[in-house]
Amino acid sequence: MKAFTEHTGVVAPLEAMHVDTDQIIPKQFLKRIERTGYGDVLFYDWRYLDDGTTPNPDFELNRGRYKNASILLAQDNFGCGSSREHAPWALSDYGFRSILAPSFADIFYNNCFNNGLLPITLPGDVVNALFTEVRAQEGYALTVKLAEQEIVKPDGGVITFDIHPFLKQRLLHGWDQIGLTLQHEDKITAYEQAHGIA
Repeated sequence: MKAFTEHTGVVAPLEAMHVDTDQIIPKQFLKRIERTGYGDVLFYDWRYLDDGTTPNPDFELNRGRYKNASILLAQDNFGCGSSREHAPWALSDYGFRSILAPSFADIFYNNCFNNGLLPITLPGDVVNALFTEVRAQEGYALTVKLAEQEIVKPDGGVITFDIHPFLKQRLLHGWDQIGLTLQHEDKITAYEQAHGIA
């Protein structure tokens, strides 16, 4: 898994409440088991018109100014609904590295850390101010510093955020579930040898 230490990226606004995982990645695209190839169908029902290929001009993320965005600004309860891990796969495959929102669904939040995506919970008034700033300034970019737990704004202002120390270390080191297990490889090997498994 790709580690997350510091990232600077253009911010894209998605001002919808309770964005569920079926909106992030609709169920008809869940037949594959690879973690890649989902970026093109991220927010599919919002991103495209009924023909499934023509970009919807009313969907804000389709605007050229957000084409290479890598930080998503969202609203309350982002990632609610089913527990599909395809949702963070699709967000990562599209190019997002971090999501800022007032709250996240628990399962989605934890799935993000399994896939190198940093979800950051911020107060609602801070998020709303960021929506205003993002829309007012084309190319609005933030720098997210995980070790310092800081978000640096274009004007130099700093927003601090909280994160569980264990989840922070996982991302800093790029440890997915397998990576975490391998941290105890010597103990696993000793156990296997002691029990004739190896």
